[in-house]
Amino acid sequence: MNTPQKILVLRFSSIGDIVLSSPLLRALRAKFPQSQIDYVTRKEYAELVRSNQNINYTYEFDALDGFNGLRALKKRIEAEGYDLLVDIHGSLRSRYVRAFLGPARVVTVDKREKERAALVKSKNNLYKNDVPVSQRYIEAVEPLGVKDDGKGLELHIPDEVLFAVSGRMAGLKLNHYEKVVGLCPTARHATKCWPKNRFIELGIRCARDRDAKVLLFGGSADAGYCDSIAMAIDGNAGNGRTSNFCGQLSLLETAAAMDFCDVVVTNDSGLMHIAEARQRNLVAVFGSTVRQFGFFPQNKNSVVIERDGLYCRPCSHIGRSSCPEKHFRCMNDISVDEVFEQTDRMLNIKS
Repeated sequence: MNTPQKILVLRFSSIGDIVLSSPLLRALRAKFPQSQIDYVTRKEYAELVRSNQNINYTYEFDALDGFNGLRALKKRIEAEGYDLLVDIHGSLRSRYVRAFLGPARVVTVDKREKERAALVKSKNNLYKNDVPVSQRYIEAVEPLGVKDDGKGLELHIPDEVLFAVSGRMAGLKLNHYEKVVGLCPTARHATKCWPKNRFIELGIRCARDRDAKVLLFGGSADAGYCDSIAMAIDGNAGNGRTSNFCGQLSLLETAAAMDFCDVVVTNDSGLMHIAEARQRNLVAVFGSTVRQFGFFPQNKNSVVIERDGLYCRPCSHIGRSSCPEKHFRCMNDISVDEVFEQTDRMLNIKS
């Protein structure tokens, strides 16, 4: 194949998957420095790639526009005349967009669907090795000579966002505290969430034992949940010990605010990947999902806490609304002492 002059990457959602595509974009740009590289994603996630220096243009699909909006998007893409489409989503939307685009070459990601199904349904591990999703994306274009540079995830934040968040952080007087701990206590699915009362106890211990300021991060839907966590921590550790930013910051603003944290404690969520992309010291608590699915953080300053050896784990590759076995041991067996120990260790590592 000749050098592609116009390349389109398709990944409609979600937060973590889009952040995980950053090594692919960097590798494509390194291999094809003069090519046009564009990206298709949903409007609510577009800021994650809009400022990426390896991309020329970002198509922003508004899901509220439905099929008519998707059809209009497809027409715009057809008119552009791409000669390489890299579909790292494999959804109905991405397959529709890339269908019948003339001479364009299409490459797709290997999601290891058979291996994933075998592990979830029968607990039979057919994975030959644990390849991170970010590297699976690059696998799709390796036949074109594209190689992973090993530099990991990245997130490009415009200076104006960094400056605005810095001003907001200045108002918290973080220099009055010994440490700053970020907590991301939510996830899209309940079986990915370490229990609320344990995040509360962790926050109290960080505030009391390490004289830490606790920052809470999440989306608008998480605001009430995190308000109750903040109130409980403040009620036990002193007023003003926490600041709840759930629903108050954009995704990039959240990433910029994480830069002020000495450590970030998360579930298996999109914010975990954002923290990793910002090179934060990271403690990730994993429940119903496992390493083989490819979403474990890879940075050397990251640690994952999980409960191996459970007969029922994993119960899903994306998480569930509740524990199908009713005991939720994958999370309930992870103690506050264990998470605090790793958090405390990470607080002593310079990020």
